[in-house]
Amino acid sequence: MRAYAAVDLGASSGRVIVGRVGPSTLDTVEVARFGNEPVRAGGTLHWDILALYAGVLAGLRAAGPVESVGIDSWGVDYGLLDADDVLLGNPVHYRDARTDGVRLPIADLYARTGVQYLPFNTIYQLAAAAGSAQLAAARTLLQIPDLISYWLTGEIGAELTNASTTQLLDARSQQWSLPLLDAVGLRASLFPALRRPGDPAGTVRPDLGLGPVRVTAVGSHDTASAVAGVPAATERFGYISCGTWSLVGVELDRPVLTEASRLANFTNEIGVGGTVRYLRNVMGLWLLQESMRTWGSTDLDGLLAAAAALPAARWLVDPDDPELLPPGDMPARIAAAAVGGRAPDGPAQTVRCILDSLALAHRAALRDAQRLSGRDIDVVHIVGGGSRNELLCQLTADACGLPVLAGPVEAGALGNICVQAGLDLAATRTLIRTTHPIRRYEPGDNSAVWVAAASRLDEAVAGRR
Repeated sequence: MRAYAAVDLGASSGRVIVGRVGPSTLDTVEVARFGNEPVRAGGTLHWDILALYAGVLAGLRAAGPVESVGIDSWGVDYGLLDADDVLLGNPVHYRDARTDGVRLPIADLYARTGVQYLPFNTIYQLAAAAGSAQLAAARTLLQIPDLISYWLTGEIGAELTNASTTQLLDARSQQWSLPLLDAVGLRASLFPALRRPGDPAGTVRPDLGLGPVRVTAVGSHDTASAVAGVPAATERFGYISCGTWSLVGVELDRPVLTEASRLANFTNEIGVGGTVRYLRNVMGLWLLQESMRTWGSTDLDGLLAAAAALPAARWLVDPDDPELLPPGDMPARIAAAAVGGRAPDGPAQTVRCILDSLALAHRAALRDAQRLSGRDIDVVHIVGGGSRNELLCQLTADACGLPVLAGPVEAGALGNICVQAGLDLAATRTLIRTTHPIRRYEPGDNSAVWVAAASRLDEAVAGRR
């Protein structure tokens, strides 16, 4: 068996996972975990990128000898390098308020890029930074995994799956859109040559003391690696990569660039193997995480048990209400935004409100994905940290009226490792399916409750928009 190191950088922590791959073997072990705490300085929320890099180095040293390293992280955020390839300041966090109110007068932006509108997309961050001394001095833009890769190897490049989250990539050609860059006043030279998953990204610098280890471009957007790690047996599946965000959709061969797709706020991001991740971003377990932080509670199991005993769909909120995006007192904001003024009272009701509302958002996104793409689904795969939340998995099966297959938790790392090992998408999914346990949840017999709840939530969301 050969060993590979997956560097997986999430919104709250980073990890280094070593995977050993053989003909019928795929074993992983987490060798390092480190925090990822944003820092507010001068009124701006930043990522502490140097602390992240230090965590990566320590993790790779703990990993021992490996064949290759692959790096994945969240999308959209970036660092800027000057003419000497030195970083110009800490990257800004996507939850910073600098893009509030930023709009671009480009009528065919979706038709060109296929990327859903999110206020923190890279294109809006760059529009917010227009005229700044930092952007004027910049010579290269690198998204987070590409920046870490550059510091490891000294080689500059832009990995395709993450580049597709910028809203600056042409959805059809899968190349930087030069007309679009020109339209928003950005120099094409700012954007490096593109790499695809599986391409070499350089060799680790000798001065780092890690040996002559190669770095391989993987699905460097963490959702691209996670979807590659979905253990699907056929193409008739929907997926939910569930963590801080729920990325809900289907896998396609080509983008859907219709006006109906734009209005439904679906995105077409590039996946491993040149596939299209046709999905909608749903706010996800951020709502629960931030509520727990507000309560100062660590007893998640107790809260889930109390929530499970409560009636279904009594308290609802639109998970994608913009008021719920920033950090802060989440339970109070959920109560204020509750559908029909029926506010949850106390932690257990708030948790039930969050999970029921997420299940309904999953239902809506999967139904819209099928309607807009023409791809029917028979089963829903939930991967990532949310696959451990048994209540959310069962509620999603109930709301969708479809069986849910939950796991693996480490789908992103597994997808990352299998790309490094040179496996194609079919071989990756077969290997994961045969080496990792998957839990099945069947929908319950209370479909009428969920149909009525979906109607209530749909009406509330339509009214707000």
